[in-house]
Amino acid sequence: MYSHQSTRFHISILNLKFITSKMSVPLAGNVKGRQGKRRPAVGGAADAGAPLGKKGRGNELGALKLPSHGYPTEHPFNKDGYRYILAEPDPHAPFRQEFDESNEWSGKPIPGWLYRSLCPGGVLLALHDRAPQLKIAEDRLAVTGEKGYCMVRATHGVSRGTWYWEASVEEVPEGAAARLGWGRRYTNLQAPLGYDKFGYSWRSRKGTRFHESRGKHYSAGYGEGDTLGFLIILPDSSSTKYTPNTYKDRPLVKFKSHLYYEDKDNIQESLNNLKPLPGSRIYFFKNGECQGEAFTDIYQGCYYPSVSLHKNITVSVNFGPNFKHPPSSEFKYRPMSEKAEEAICEQTMADLLYLTENEGKLRLDNFNL
Repeated sequence: MYSHQSTRFHISILNLKFITSKMSVPLAGNVKGRQGKRRPAVGGAADAGAPLGKKGRGNELGALKLPSHGYPTEHPFNKDGYRYILAEPDPHAPFRQEFDESNEWSGKPIPGWLYRSLCPGGVLLALHDRAPQLKIAEDRLAVTGEKGYCMVRATHGVSRGTWYWEASVEEVPEGAAARLGWGRRYTNLQAPLGYDKFGYSWRSRKGTRFHESRGKHYSAGYGEGDTLGFLIILPDSSSTKYTPNTYKDRPLVKFKSHLYYEDKDNIQESLNNLKPLPGSRIYFFKNGECQGEAFTDIYQGCYYPSVSLHKNITVSVNFGPNFKHPPSSEFKYRPMSEKAEEAICEQTMADLLYLTENEGKLRLDNFNL
């Protein structure tokens, strides 16, 4: 049996690039952001693993096609303490063939370990991890606000290393504003970034920086035509996680013919466990000029590029690798675009660890199908 820490020194994440190179789903864009009312949360246990077709064959589920952008056009939104992670059949899961061929499991929940979370092949604005009223552009690299402050996160987050992304302000109607920066998965999507303890933002008006709803003077403001840069430095520590959560132990729920893992946020527990990360820093840039250190010793965790907008301002994003105003050579950063391939390797490692550590339990589950 292997632990996450022991595998740190014996198995390199990068060695998985070859075996995972065919696991990614390309994101070619060409999808319009959905407007309108927020959809209700997906059904609970009653909908979990709902069988498809006459006998509920797993291969029928595996045959479902995704749009060219790699994500269902109709999908559940993350909200109310729950997150929904799109799942796909895992062809390498143990007992996969026996399960697909079984006639005994009709009407029973599908074990989560037979599936895996679908890892996008590129870093874009998330369709599901956003306030539903935001309008996402067809290429998923621009967003327009509506009425009060609300937020969208990127598809990928980072928990260690130095990373950079850019945003350009395209249109700023009178009275509109933006707060841009970095936020964790627990940030409130129906609030401005920096409203709670999980986000750190830079406001267009007066250049104020925000965290926990407390604004402090930082720089001059920014507006239409400006390109902003966002750099985060997250040093390794003794408690740094080197693999993400596996979702194979989570329940599966069905929504519009696709399966999703349902994961509970446990926000209160996360608040109780917040710890500053010594040496961590956030810098903001305006048209290539570093505005200085905005935050230091931020809370440890996984941070996503985040955009929160007030009224119908439009902001485009650039996750790299080519930036309009790259930081100077003193910052040894990586573009957020590089996180996509790395995330596939890390998720594969997390899934392998789960299957290895729970082999005996999975074998018993298989006999009970």
